[in-house]
Amino acid sequence: MRKNRAMTHSVAMLALDGVVAFDLGVPPQVFGAARDAGNGFLYSVTTCGDGPGPVRPERGGFRIVPDHDLAPLSTADTVLVPGVSGGSAMTEGTVSPAVAAALRGAHARGARIISICTGAAVLAAAGLLDGRAAASHWAWAKRLRRLYPRVAWDFDVLFVDDGDVLTSAGVAAGVDLCLHVIRQDHGSLVANQAARRCVVSPWRDGGQAQYIEQPVPVAVGAGTEPTRAWALHRLAEPVSLEDLAGHARMSVRTFTRRFRDETGLSPRRWLLQQRVAHARLLLESTDLSVDLVARRSGLGSATALRQHLQATIGVPPSAYRRTFRQT
Repeated sequence: MRKNRAMTHSVAMLALDGVVAFDLGVPPQVFGAARDAGNGFLYSVTTCGDGPGPVRPERGGFRIVPDHDLAPLSTADTVLVPGVSGGSAMTEGTVSPAVAAALRGAHARGARIISICTGAAVLAAAGLLDGRAAASHWAWAKRLRRLYPRVAWDFDVLFVDDGDVLTSAGVAAGVDLCLHVIRQDHGSLVANQAARRCVVSPWRDGGQAQYIEQPVPVAVGAGTEPTRAWALHRLAEPVSLEDLAGHARMSVRTFTRRFRDETGLSPRRWLLQQRVAHARLLLESTDLSVDLVARRSGLGSATALRQHLQATIGVPPSAYRRTFRQT
């Protein structure tokens, strides 16, 4: 883990005309909340524009004056493009030659590239998403598919991590993606602390499907949130679908329907995700054996833990622990 300001990870945000102010404000807050053991900042964030002068945000009756032109994109460790409203990337499938060259140059030299919401359109216009999986706001699915047919768009998820290029869905999903980046860089403990400083959840279940406009389901009894909280305290125990429905005082059929309406996941899928997430936290923060980690997270055996971790993040427990237990 980085110990001083000289070793902070530099993030350059590209603010273009029509920038979504919320998307622009999220990264400095979330990355600024990531601290080392001595409370030192792990990231530095700067704002760039396409040339001198102010940038008009999407709405709000004010202007933004970036501190820099495109120059920091040539040196930053991570380049981040917030969402944009209007502009050629969202209407014509193009960006200025200078912006396209700066983004391609940053990617070519190995910088991590991130977009929030419709910032993915800017990356796509620069040619960085061709043949890749990418996320953006579900409301723009039809337009983005038409403008950028060579991108494998996924409008059901909160974000897509495609290695060196990461894209998120709209607005608050930028928080999820920034926390994911912190988690990948420094582990769950630092990400969870950053989430607490920002007063947000360190991890949201489900995907965009739960937020897509649809008829509101008729309320039947109490929601499933109390039962989810109850289950989180019993991850190491055998909790069945019948147990969950019984705690919620619903039939299995009603509980399953309400649970999916509220989370976008089936109860069994949600419970498995929580157990895998808890196992990852134990691998990062303790020296427990893989067998004990599997039992304490409710996955049963080291074999089951290996299978689920491999399926979820593509690495076995030993490799995951080596990565995130390094100092």
